[in-house]
Amino acid sequence: MLFHKGECLMGEKISFEYIRENKIFVAHRRLSDGVIQSLWEHLLEAAELSGGFAGKMGLQRQGELVGLLHDIGKGSQAFNRYICSATGLIDPDADEYMETPDHKGKIDHSSAGAQLVWRSFIDGSVELEYAREILAIIIASHHSGLIDCLTTDGRDELSRRMHKDDMKTRLMEAEKNIPLPIKIKLDELLSDKDILIQLTEKIRGLRDEKDNSETLQVKIGLLTRSLFSCLIDADRISTADFEYPSRMKLKNNGRYTEWEYLLERLNEEIEKFSDINYSSEQQKKVNEIRQFISEQCWRFSKKAKGIYQLTVPTGGGKTLASLRFALNHAKEHKMERIIYVIPYTSIIDQNADVARRILENRDERGEYVGNVVLEHHSNLTPEEETGRQKILAENWDAPIVFTTMVQFLETMFGHGTRNARRMHQLANAVVIFDEIQILPVKCVHLFNCALRFMIKGCGSTAVLCTATQPLLDRVIPRQRAITVEPEQQIIQNALLLFEKLKRVEVFDRCNLEGWEEEKIIDLISCELLHTDSVLIITNTKKAAANLFTRIKGASAAKIFHLSTGMCPVHRMNVINEIRKRLDAREPTICISTQLIEAGIDVDFGSVIRFLAGLDSIAQAAGRCNRNGARGQLGRVFIINPVEENLDRLPDIWKG
Repeated sequence: MLFHKGECLMGEKISFEYIRENKIFVAHRRLSDGVIQSLWEHLLEAAELSGGFAGKMGLQRQGELVGLLHDIGKGSQAFNRYICSATGLIDPDADEYMETPDHKGKIDHSSAGAQLVWRSFIDGSVELEYAREILAIIIASHHSGLIDCLTTDGRDELSRRMHKDDMKTRLMEAEKNIPLPIKIKLDELLSDKDILIQLTEKIRGLRDEKDNSETLQVKIGLLTRSLFSCLIDADRISTADFEYPSRMKLKNNGRYTEWEYLLERLNEEIEKFSDINYSSEQQKKVNEIRQFISEQCWRFSKKAKGIYQLTVPTGGGKTLASLRFALNHAKEHKMERIIYVIPYTSIIDQNADVARRILENRDERGEYVGNVVLEHHSNLTPEEETGRQKILAENWDAPIVFTTMVQFLETMFGHGTRNARRMHQLANAVVIFDEIQILPVKCVHLFNCALRFMIKGCGSTAVLCTATQPLLDRVIPRQRAITVEPEQQIIQNALLLFEKLKRVEVFDRCNLEGWEEEKIIDLISCELLHTDSVLIITNTKKAAANLFTRIKGASAAKIFHLSTGMCPVHRMNVINEIRKRLDAREPTICISTQLIEAGIDVDFGSVIRFLAGLDSIAQAAGRCNRNGARGQLGRVFIINPVEENLDRLPDIWKG
């Protein structure tokens, strides 16, 4: 017996005797009204959704199979007793009742489907064995997260699960209970050897010219995780849509605003730059260069999918330029979504707001209502993180997503099922990695493998944006590097742009004695007389706090302090107040950790940077005379403080 949406019987009117006699197997029971979702309806929905998600990678049939089989082990009387006891369909005083806390997780329902795949696809071919294992692992892991096939003490966990006794998996009983329509569909899939062959061909297609056995194994693991992601998301959607039907209207479900319309809005914004009245010749030159970069991104968007670099001087307008590339590229190649991966939440706030302002409409209260831009990071405030935003963030269900590098790496490599659920959304997507130079050195090798997998395995495009490109193509060993040829550079002669966009002079003031705090304060005071604003960037929160305490009250200028230790809302409020004062040319001093030097749109007259690597110095210089509106070059000073403990900042120490 199959239950369909709108045709389910009310739970209050069904006795367990009726369920048992009519061989009804329960997947879920809605608490609000007692309606039952049958196991078979859930499996059909999960198969359809999972197949659709996996189709983005050319693996639709494989996605359908794991979706149809993942919960097949629930088709036993033992599990039915358990689920009926847990959902109140069996009276606690009845003989059939199970103490559900005692049995939670002890009735195995995930091994049966994995065993069915394992037994159905016995071929003897070593090549096809990989594919069989991948399908079995995915089904067996859908509650726990991907299992270790070999445990750390050397046990063969996969073989143990595949040969688990039928008394525990109840596969034979579940097979007998499968209704005919599902059995026909299942037999068709399990008899299709092409399912293994296609998956094997997909594995072969992951290899690139740099791969050795190690990096190829990492890619195979990521492919497994991507197909696993399709199943997890399909399972969660089917369950949530049934249990909370009111939430369905909050979702996009892939119904997004057309790229064509979003491009029209972006082009309208770009046209406004031709009407700007410039306050200086230098400001005019800066905006001409920004328009040139934007034009290059538009022209480059017609190229094939792949890995590209956008190397643009700080203040070169790469936020709008990269958005122009992404929208045009997505339209050109019929891609699913655009994902911005950004290191700091403070930059996400700024860039996401720019994208919303251009691409979304506002209602009468001034709230954005376009449903185009989704932010997903840890620092959203309660008023920003609405119920709808939480639902969409579960699986990045939006055309344009802004997230952090932490969330990206968790999606690719994090444990459990919650992070993995989003991974399939990286397929057939344009992924913009902004301020890529901040990628932690210890993550470079994994990141490069993930990038190469996205291109070869997912049909995606990655753009690495920064003024100071890390040498990801020169990683040793070379098998863990990416390939970046000259034709992959969106800006062909970036060095010339840097020369044209020169807005600052950099002065090396490091000395053998080091700089005492008093001497630093004197330099700040001197620069404030020379210009109207000074930014001091330290390497540690302690140094920033100490310097702020020392200078506070010692200057007529308004003094601000910024660090990652601040509440995100407070930090953004401070940054906004700083911007207003800078626009008004009011005397302003800001003492900050390095959070401000990457991507934050501020324009100081002078910058003082504690000694760091050249990439950090170049980024810090981008906060000085940013728009070229001052009529003279800004001044950047590099100093070395007397006492500075960088033990916990090895990347800065090495730089």
